[in-house]
Amino acid sequence: MKEYFIQFKPFLLFLAKFAASYFILTFIYQSYLEQFDAKKMEVDGFTELVANQTQKVLTLFDTNSCTESNTKETSVKLFYQGKWAARIIEGCNAISIIILFVSFIIAFTGKLKPSLMFIICGSLLIHIMNIIRIALLCVALHNFPNNESLFHDIIFPLVIYGFVFMLWILWVNKYSYYAEKPATK
Repeated sequence: MKEYFIQFKPFLLFLAKFAASYFILTFIYQSYLEQFDAKKMEVDGFTELVANQTQKVLTLFDTNSCTESNTKETSVKLFYQGKWAARIIEGCNAISIIILFVSFIIAFTGKLKPSLMFIICGSLLIHIMNIIRIALLCVALHNFPNNESLFHDIIFPLVIYGFVFMLWILWVNKYSYYAEKPATK
């Protein structure tokens, strides 16, 4: 049994670091969310930020876009061309995706400074990509309302998760301790 632990030590260390960081970050995020009363339809600040930033991006397509608090559920209504285009809920803010991203970077260790820089820059890029994704989703749903499940459930999640996957590949190949180092002469 000991030889299996030795043989699979890198994988087991990766798994342990990933699980520990994922659960810690999720606990912190859940603690943050508990500050808001869902019974009073309070939306967390980050979800409101995402809705407002998405609305700003939508103004590139339509100056008549706006956001509005939803009085029937914990969400922000997003309007595009005068019509209710989307409801932005906590799950739309990409924090869970950022937690997944950060946990992977922590698990695939690299030097401290590049790791922190990659986590910060990668998280910011995921946030920006998510805002663009939601804005484009609103435009797509406005123009092609019969394709809602295709856009919302398949294409746009594929875009955001594909982007995160590309960041992971970049991290592993360029910055982690497992990246191939250039040969020295």
